[in-house]
Amino acid sequence: MVEAQGGSTYTPMAVGFGVSTIRGYTNVAQQNNTLAFNANFTYYATPFIPLTAELQFGRLWGGSRANDQYGREYVNNYQAFILHGEIQLGELIDFSGNRFLDILKDFYAGPGFGFVNNNIQNQRTNLIASGSQGVGSYTFPGSDHGINPMASFRAGYEFKFYNEFDEPYLRLDIEYVHNFVYGEGLDGYDDPPSVFKNEHSDSYRQITIGVKYSFGEVKNYMKSIRNAYY
Repeated sequence: MVEAQGGSTYTPMAVGFGVSTIRGYTNVAQQNNTLAFNANFTYYATPFIPLTAELQFGRLWGGSRANDQYGREYVNNYQAFILHGEIQLGELIDFSGNRFLDILKDFYAGPGFGFVNNNIQNQRTNLIASGSQGVGSYTFPGSDHGINPMASFRAGYEFKFYNEFDEPYLRLDIEYVHNFVYGEGLDGYDDPPSVFKNEHSDSYRQITIGVKYSFGEVKNYMKSIRNAYY
């Protein structure tokens, strides 16, 4: 007896764009929610394994000249280039004929790496007196410009929209991303811990909505991408 499972087809490339609400985690206590935008190109090794090159532009903003302990405040109009890959549950499970697993199949997670180019405007001297240090007596060390390596992790869900051949041609992604930046470049402050609080490397998070349009020469896939009961 031979048991067969139907296959399907898909187009392996996609271009897309997205918008994110972002928030920094730096050595400045107060952080503000701002926006970032991205354009991307994706190659789908399978319908459930995307490999993406992403160019991102955003504005990180934190601190307060009035409310920060030392009057620190920064704005970072950054650019980032990120390579990332994910695996969706549909690659790992048999979801055929099961509505619940068919919903689960589009959850995904995966790592990434890249570089962030910082372009910072910040308050370089203390506006608030502290101990023996009067107003303007201390200059915060750091750099307004620099490139830092970064690693990221993302998890999300992809809504697939199908054409008449049951191929996903449009995809809507909702995801959470955390970017770990190596160095002190995001806020431009690099103070010795003995002088000012400086406990960890910088990072920032994203909550992103993105759209991708698929194209390219049709490829075969070993199993159905879309359940037959639709």
